[in-house]
Amino acid sequence: MFLPRAFIRMTALAVLVGGLLSQNAGAQETPCGGDFGRFVQGLAREAIARGHDPAAVRRFFAHVRPDPKVLGRDRAQGVFRLTFTEFARRVISKNRLVVGRRRAKEAAAILAEAERRFGVPGPVLLALWALETDYGAFQGDFNTLNALVTLAHDCRRPALFRPQIFAALSLFEKGDFDPVRTTGAWAGEIGMVQMLPADILRLGVDGDGDGHVRLKESAADALLTGARLLKEFGWHRGEPWMVEVHVPPDLDWTLTGLVARRPVRAWRADGVRLRYRPRWPVKDDMPAAIILPQGRKGPVFMVFRNFDVFFEWNQSFVYVTTAAYFATRLAGAPPFDPGNPDPPLSLAEMKALQKKLRARGHDVGRIDGVLGAGTRAAVRKEQARLGLPADGWPTRTLLERL
Repeated sequence: MFLPRAFIRMTALAVLVGGLLSQNAGAQETPCGGDFGRFVQGLAREAIARGHDPAAVRRFFAHVRPDPKVLGRDRAQGVFRLTFTEFARRVISKNRLVVGRRRAKEAAAILAEAERRFGVPGPVLLALWALETDYGAFQGDFNTLNALVTLAHDCRRPALFRPQIFAALSLFEKGDFDPVRTTGAWAGEIGMVQMLPADILRLGVDGDGDGHVRLKESAADALLTGARLLKEFGWHRGEPWMVEVHVPPDLDWTLTGLVARRPVRAWRADGVRLRYRPRWPVKDDMPAAIILPQGRKGPVFMVFRNFDVFFEWNQSFVYVTTAAYFATRLAGAPPFDPGNPDPPLSLAEMKALQKKLRARGHDVGRIDGVLGAGTRAAVRKEQARLGLPADGWPTRTLLERL
């Protein structure tokens, strides 16, 4: 971890970096921590050993400095405690829907190309564009290089951020990254759909034909690159990702959840009905799951293998469900039926529940009050054991019974 004295003057750091560039010997991986200036020197040596032009390396690292605000954001990451209904209503405003439909018309040619080349429908790209940066309006104001080097220097997750520095250097040499002016999110994501430099370098698409891949300025570049990334994640062309359904009150709730996949015909035989006809056909032989974001009394969705791709973009169940639902709205689906779910447990109650579940041998991860996949699975098992509806939604009744 860097100390306040490691906030090195820019001129001194430039001299240090410039001096070492004359040493064109191979370099081993620079360890994290310690003096920030020496860490940057090590990165520069590595860059030269990797074959980067010494003059380009000098310019790239000349003005880098640690950013304490980045570490502050990293340390203060909030856990996701909003319910699906709360989060969806917060981020899917009427204005975002209106703007999304307008953007769909303005970018119709690019969205059509994205689906033709990569199989990813326009509504999916529009939903992620909206949730990540409000259609490009708010892309983050952290200097990207400073953020990446700061996070690589910090010893919490250096293996995640070190490769991004060298990817950004390659983008710089291509003319697609400015170490002084390129800004983005605190964790180094860049552009309208917030992607890390390594993904941009590997998958970037020049959508506007100007010879560059610039996800900050070009919606065409951003949307096509995002579509290519989703294809790499495993998107299946022409298939649905989510549709809202009606379920009978006597459904076997133990069959619900992301882990349980059954053919659509099996769900239909159990009385599950689509609430509307989606644009992409739902076929009887498709494996599908029934998810209950807030239990059997709340919204109910049937999801397919393309839904899993959203988890490659973001691992939060609430974020993924919201993004997938938002995409269905942009594709013409009606607003979801909120139902009347049991109220969520408080933070203290959720932590108490997790402790009880752990005491009974369940793996719930950290005791953090978050309804993650492990906690949902444990809740479902305990509900079934106690003869309660096994819908994975923790209630005060369950807490009391445990």
